[in-house]
Amino acid sequence: MDASSQDNKDHRKRIKERFRNQGLEPFREYEALELMLTYAIARKDLKPLAKALIKRFGTFQKVLEAPLDELTQVDGMGEHAALLIKLFRDLTQYYLRRTILKRAIISSPADLVTYCTSAMAHLTDEQFRVVYLNAKNEVIKDEIVQEGTIDQTAVYPRKIIEQALQKKAVALILVHNHPSGNPEPSAQDRQLTAAIISAAATMDIRVHDHIIIGRSGYRSFREEGILQ
Repeated sequence: MDASSQDNKDHRKRIKERFRNQGLEPFREYEALELMLTYAIARKDLKPLAKALIKRFGTFQKVLEAPLDELTQVDGMGEHAALLIKLFRDLTQYYLRRTILKRAIISSPADLVTYCTSAMAHLTDEQFRVVYLNAKNEVIKDEIVQEGTIDQTAVYPRKIIEQALQKKAVALILVHNHPSGNPEPSAQDRQLTAAIISAAATMDIRVHDHIIIGRSGYRSFREEGILQ
């Protein structure tokens, strides 16, 4: 083994030991990517590739959100490594989704916000989800009911209530994203929420909250006093 190969091997060992002892928190973004890529690309010095990914896409988060075909356009990124990045992101959402299942989500709404932010903040189109809850305020299911431009004619309140009855849900949480990045509720958001609340009330189903996800954060109708 030449000196360069030995140095690279030692560096990989050090970065893994650093993670073992300190976790990811002290890592810079390119270092976190570098660590991930050691499990997909053998022997090669990965620091230049990790830095190239950050330069191309802007942030660690945007690297994870990048399409496979765009990842593989970066010099040194093969399909295997690109699939690992996609797998990492999807496993994160898989874990977060199962974290909120069968949990009293009203007592720990931060988990729901974290999951929805991971799943929706990066989307370029609007997506409307309904989280169906049982009598213990545990998640029965979260379901995408509309993708594309969200308005009252696209999201049918009656359809949402029919689904709630089929699932034996007694409460709902509405969630949608704003691709613009600004999570402030629009007048249309308020009108749609009022229509769903009205439809739900006829079946004794309660709407606990409407959460809007943006890249800069989120807004909760309940936290802001819009929904009592």
